[in-house]
Amino acid sequence: MSGHSKWANIKHKKGRQDAAKGKVFTKVGRELIVAARAGGANPDANFRLKIAIQKAKACNMPADNIQRAIQKGAGAADGSNYEELTYEGYGPGGVAVMVNIMTDNRNRTAGEIRHIFSKNGGNMGETGCVGWMFKEKGLLTVASEDLTTDADDLMLTALDAGAEDIQEQEDAFEIMTAPEDFQKVKDQMEAGGVVFSEAEIMMIPETTVEITDPEQAKLLLRLMDYLEDHDDVQNTYTNLDIDEEIVAGLS
Repeated sequence: MSGHSKWANIKHKKGRQDAAKGKVFTKVGRELIVAARAGGANPDANFRLKIAIQKAKACNMPADNIQRAIQKGAGAADGSNYEELTYEGYGPGGVAVMVNIMTDNRNRTAGEIRHIFSKNGGNMGETGCVGWMFKEKGLLTVASEDLTTDADDLMLTALDAGAEDIQEQEDAFEIMTAPEDFQKVKDQMEAGGVVFSEAEIMMIPETTVEITDPEQAKLLLRLMDYLEDHDDVQNTYTNLDIDEEIVAGLS
């Protein structure tokens, strides 16, 4: 498994989904509230809100729910004061882990996340202990089955639109952008007929740690699953690299 977004690929390969659609809606709803509170209710003037709305639509969140969340954020009507935090730590094998949090109770959440790390062979560290290993990037994924042109044309289209890099995976093409160019590249390529299976700004590891021991891989995937299942966790990022065959054997 090659490429920059190994954890995203692993989640896709093993068919990882949240336990219930309601949990997805809760997490996306929080992002809509915080984005609207920070930058206003107009997505044309609030890039973060625009991305949050796209994410909400991608997970089939009803339009009424989206609008209510935006109104709550813009008017601070829900009474919740969500705080954004990033926790960092290490999993088994020295794998780096970053966790994006939205919580209305910092002390409770910190204790629960620390417990998840420790119960699954990891440990939560100080702020900055692994953050330097990651860079924020825009990642646009084109599934091979959705490709309407050849790979060379896709690469030229992406680079002409302002992308930094494009890599071919087993069943998809990954297009990397600077965060500030993400929306421009996405809009320009979609206008040209390109269909994206995923489009997100995320933290990408600059180097990865290869895990070859199945038991260690099992511990790491369990750690990441428990973190993602936590209600206050919005996103998880890691620099682990596990062979596809090991992932398939654990699914």
